[in-house]
Amino acid sequence: MQDVVFDVADKKDIDELVRLRIAYILEDFGPISEDEKKNMEERLPEYFERRLGKEIVAFVARAEERLVASVLLLIVEKPMNPNIPNGLCGDVLSVYTEEAYRGHGICSTLMKNMVDYAKKEGLSRVTLSATKDGYPVYKKVGFVERVSKYTDMTLPLREE
Repeated sequence: MQDVVFDVADKKDIDELVRLRIAYILEDFGPISEDEKKNMEERLPEYFERRLGKEIVAFVARAEERLVASVLLLIVEKPMNPNIPNGLCGDVLSVYTEEAYRGHGICSTLMKNMVDYAKKEGLSRVTLSATKDGYPVYKKVGFVERVSKYTDMTLPLREE
């Protein structure tokens, strides 16, 4: 395997971030329609253009002159409370490593880099939703299962 370089993505990486985001969606959600894929290809570059380096930080691994893995950290400021005293928290999204690069600790390194960044930036907490495959990696870097008196709920606002 070629040397892997760990970095934080910038705007020159937007096309690669879009490619990895779509690969993640296909693997996590399963097949999507051509219209859904085209919509993501059209809208994601503009999203990353507006938010990359601000509300969204992309921790990436580079090899073979392209991105081979990514971890997205969405930074959100909420009204403070005792659990988030400064109001700053993060959500981890789109943890993805290309298949040929899995099993080499790349995701673990990206997650550690993300945790170091979150601490340096003063985030009060970082949350994520773990898949079975990702669970051991997240536990290894310090994530714990959240126990809550609340039930997570969603209100879908578009027709399926």
